[in-house]
Amino acid sequence: MPAAPASAPGPEATRRLRADPAGIAEAAGLLAAGRLVAFPTETVYGLGADATDAAAVARIFAAKERPSFNPLIAHLPDRASARRQGAFDAAAERLAEAFWPGPLTLVVPATAETRVCDLARAGLPSLALRVPASPLAQDLLRRVGRPVAGPSANRSGRVSPTLPEHVLADLDGRIAAILDGGPTSVGVESTVVACIQGVPRLLRPGGVTREDLCRVLGTLLAEAGAEDAAQPVGPGLLASHYAPRARVRLEARRIEPGEAALLFGGDRPEGAATAAAVIDLSPGADLAEAAAGLFAALRRLDASGAAVIAVGPIPDVGLGEAINDRLRRAAAPR
Repeated sequence: MPAAPASAPGPEATRRLRADPAGIAEAAGLLAAGRLVAFPTETVYGLGADATDAAAVARIFAAKERPSFNPLIAHLPDRASARRQGAFDAAAERLAEAFWPGPLTLVVPATAETRVCDLARAGLPSLALRVPASPLAQDLLRRVGRPVAGPSANRSGRVSPTLPEHVLADLDGRIAAILDGGPTSVGVESTVVACIQGVPRLLRPGGVTREDLCRVLGTLLAEAGAEDAAQPVGPGLLASHYAPRARVRLEARRIEPGEAALLFGGDRPEGAATAAAVIDLSPGADLAEAAAGLFAALRRLDASGAAVIAVGPIPDVGLGEAINDRLRRAAAPR
């Protein structure tokens, strides 16, 4: 009787690496070999690949199921290495000096010497650069010694990960490893500012507030236009993004039966007592606390099985602008 054919091997399990010298060295070696490694920054977990290797970057798009026209952020360990990749005008220089390392991404013209591949730049003459503040991310980037592309480590359009468990929920078996640095501190992605057409444009609110940007620049920021969504020059510009499976309903003054509730500042709208699940992002109305817990809260409410997540009002100032931006994109038609 002929032997039964061998079954095809399943996907390789994603390794969970410790945030120690051995784990960092292994993560760097995997990245240098063209593999995908998720790593923590102060904002969210990024899905890392060698940004100079088009084949490695293509694996990011495949793992995330991400549209290839959406450019990726290239992460560098310090300002000097970032400046070798892009051309910084006076505004970009002021912002880099003020907020790097930190949760700010600058979109600047690519130089002739840039090592960031065309695929990571979505074929554009510009590129998105960031110097993260996380010491673990900086150690990894220094060891890799080249730009590392790092979009959020989740399936495209889904809720961004702030814990290693969030990464594994979306990408286990699709990537080689995750460098486990525990929870991230900021909790929403970096602010993205384009310095490529005169007046700097705020493309995406994030961990650096509009007020702080304007203070450093001494002027107001221009806004992202319709052309930025049609042909994004930076990440996070798609109308539908950061979305849980449940439908998201904003500015909820009442919680309907069966809905889950995402609240802020101790607010308890009518119907909250009988909601399928309730999370208050910050009972004390601290926007930094709310931002840090936003994506984890969306994931927990999604896991409740509710078909709708009703979101109470959140002030649209400071970090509240970034929180509301993510929630509007999560609520957009898909």
